[in-house]
Amino acid sequence: MKRVLFTFTLAASLNATAQTKPDFLAANIDPATSPAADFFQYANGGWIKRTPIPPGESSWGVGNLVQEEIYSRILDINKKAAAEKAATGSTSQKIGDFWISGMDTVARNKAGLAPLKEELAAIDKIGSYKDLTKAAASLHFAGVNCFFSDYAAQDDKNSVAMVFKIDQGGLGMPNREYYLKTDARTLKVREAYRQYMLQTLLQLGYSAAQAKAAMTSVYELEKKMAVASRKLEDLRDPYLNYNKMTFGQLNQLCPAIDWNAYAKHSALPNPKDSVVVGQPDFFKALSKLLTTTPIAVWKHYIKFQMVMNYAEFLDHTTDVNYFNYRRSLTGANVMRPRWKRVLDIEEACMGELLGQLFASAYFNEKAKERYSNLVEAIRDNYAERLRNLSWISDATRQRALDKLKKVEKKVGFPDKWKDFSSLEISAASYFKNVLRASIYWRAYNINKLGKPVDRTEWQITPQTYNAYYNPSNNEIVLPAGIFAVPGMKDEDLDDAFVYGYAGASTIGHEITHGFDDQGRQYDAEGNLKDWWTKEDVDEFNKRAKSIIQQFSEFVPVDTLHVNGEVTQGENIADLGGMVIGLDAFKKTAQYKEGKSIAGLTPIQRYFLGYAFGWMTQSKKERLAVLVMTDVHAPAKERVNGPVVNLPEFYEAFGVKPTDKMYRETGKRVQIW
Repeated sequence: MKRVLFTFTLAASLNATAQTKPDFLAANIDPATSPAADFFQYANGGWIKRTPIPPGESSWGVGNLVQEEIYSRILDINKKAAAEKAATGSTSQKIGDFWISGMDTVARNKAGLAPLKEELAAIDKIGSYKDLTKAAASLHFAGVNCFFSDYAAQDDKNSVAMVFKIDQGGLGMPNREYYLKTDARTLKVREAYRQYMLQTLLQLGYSAAQAKAAMTSVYELEKKMAVASRKLEDLRDPYLNYNKMTFGQLNQLCPAIDWNAYAKHSALPNPKDSVVVGQPDFFKALSKLLTTTPIAVWKHYIKFQMVMNYAEFLDHTTDVNYFNYRRSLTGANVMRPRWKRVLDIEEACMGELLGQLFASAYFNEKAKERYSNLVEAIRDNYAERLRNLSWISDATRQRALDKLKKVEKKVGFPDKWKDFSSLEISAASYFKNVLRASIYWRAYNINKLGKPVDRTEWQITPQTYNAYYNPSNNEIVLPAGIFAVPGMKDEDLDDAFVYGYAGASTIGHEITHGFDDQGRQYDAEGNLKDWWTKEDVDEFNKRAKSIIQQFSEFVPVDTLHVNGEVTQGENIADLGGMVIGLDAFKKTAQYKEGKSIAGLTPIQRYFLGYAFGWMTQSKKERLAVLVMTDVHAPAKERVNGPVVNLPEFYEAFGVKPTDKMYRETGKRVQIW
């Protein structure tokens, strides 16, 4: 299993060795399904039929296969570090000791809830509503999700400055809908959550009667917070969620919290500066709840949140109790192997420290240069499309081209690494390591206030199978992990696959995020600013409405429809990435030569390459969570949704008006 992060070739044809191997795209095809009936199933169904979801997982797909290879490499790094007995404070010492503490189940089981003794004692001392302000600050340093969320980030309307932001939060279940919907699946999750809360309170020493009463009161409190929270689709409006005010105005909005005192306890460097409030109505409601809900109920709430947030780092019983609740959301039948979960937590705590070792071993400068060139090929073709786009005015077109030109690309790994010298890690306590990491990251974030924006920073590690667009920096970030193809070597990959898998679903996708329903509202410098003409905005919204309507038709599980409003940004980026990726591919030698590989034409392989990027199957429980909480549509819809909007798809697979995948010409979405 020791494979390297394989890099893509832009060569036009396969070498002789690769041609003798079975074609992996052809092998994944489901011959029983017509591409004109269900393209996702046709492209990936062969693999899905022969690959069951492992018992400990809620979904399984290409991302998991890549992750398995990454796990193998990182596991090797951890084991070597643990055996090294390196000097205190060194990278190897921190990685090795974190691994040792995470795998020491004997010490954890012996300790039980004892690691929380100090934190629980502090909660017991809360005697007034005023004490809750200090408690909230302390708990946020500890990484506990309670009351609300807050952080330092770039000012949306002034991207060169950092600002303090506060948003709704504090719910135990994934979002507000789990407290309000009444379908059978949601009711099942809700009951599992209430039983888990009851179980946790009993574990904390409450009597049966006390635990039941406390559970009921905490649940009702959270439900009131949920009612006051905005819906997921409303959180997508950057203007609606940008409400800048002074701390004095914030004290008037939410007087139950002494925000000046909170700023002090949170170590904010400039508490008199302005704050951006995401959802003012939530904080009005929270203020009322903080003065009308008994202190005892808030203490029950905080204790439960503390245990839930740290359950995975404590004893086996606490860990299993949390898992049994989570299985109602995931559908997983058994817990994932501990070693994988430890590596996941290590990634969250100090992933970039791991990334330094990972990048040097598996992604060299040559690969970094290659992918940078691929970004430019996609960028050039998007610029060409913008220059020829008929529905936008010249004024908007020129600003769009300027923004596209200024999109910063970050490929592979950072040029500058984060400093973890102040993070203490020891082999003695897994819980303490995670707690210290939470405090480290909280301080790291808050310390950005009053300082220049660091535009070189990465918010993702090199070994991550993901990518993102940051509107405030007008940047795309493409880590080494996102370019991995499980089990494949460089010479095995033809251009058609590369342009579909990497060019369309990743690079093109992230670039067009800068011009989706949210990203388009930020200018070339990353400021939330109206730079479109009114006529162009109206036309964009008209076209975006078409993709909202298209995706709202999909029903991935039970009776749950995809929320076209919530997912529109990702759907616009998927469609945009596919369009400009195809433009770029048409300029390659492979496309022009038109030679088939394994019976598949270059254009067919392009679409199959895109579908390969979403080769995933999920349990119903997991699908339901995704539909209710995720801004992305499920994998199948991310394939079948965009392809039917491209005329080349119909030509490549002979899709006719009588076929299920056929979409009338007038209903096909065209944005870019």
